[in-house]
Amino acid sequence: MFTSVELADPPRRHLPGDLAMWFFILAELSVFAILILVFAVTQVLKPQLFAAGRQLLDTSTGLAMTLSLLTAGLFAALAQERVRHSRPRQAALLLLAALLVACGYLLLKLGEYRHLLELGLGIEHNTFFTLYWLLSGFHFLHVVLGMLILGWLAEGCRRRRYDADRRSGFESGVLYWHMVDLIWVLLFPLVYVLG
Repeated sequence: MFTSVELADPPRRHLPGDLAMWFFILAELSVFAILILVFAVTQVLKPQLFAAGRQLLDTSTGLAMTLSLLTAGLFAALAQERVRHSRPRQAALLLLAALLVACGYLLLKLGEYRHLLELGLGIEHNTFFTLYWLLSGFHFLHVVLGMLILGWLAEGCRRRRYDADRRSGFESGVLYWHMVDLIWVLLFPLVYVLG
């Protein structure tokens, strides 16, 4: 039986962003996975050293950095939705908000680094701090790159380079930021909380 109402085709699903970005993210996640595994295994081998090192870190600062990155990720996701609805100017404002919030992470992390260095807890202090500096420093560089990407995307939105039909590059940039978030969500409990 046919009716006068035609059934609409279901929306086409696609993998957001470019396939090359997915391969890049997979490669980056693999490097972080190796570093995280080394940290976890070494913690099992030297639990007292890691417990003592962890006591010198401020968990509330780590939590504040987590909230900063996740909030920036929320703004980036909201910006992506605006681009999908061809509202690039609104997306640009959301990306600027993401950058502003992400600056909170940078300031907190730089303050933490300064404090640790003032205490003489550099990369060569002991095994815990060697791995802390490697993991957090590598992640810090990814945050800086992610912020540059978000800034680039915001400028692209301001110039109306992205819309519902031209969004693959935008999605790739936001994917990169979400990778940065994901890694921190793993690093925060591993480095600051779990014993």
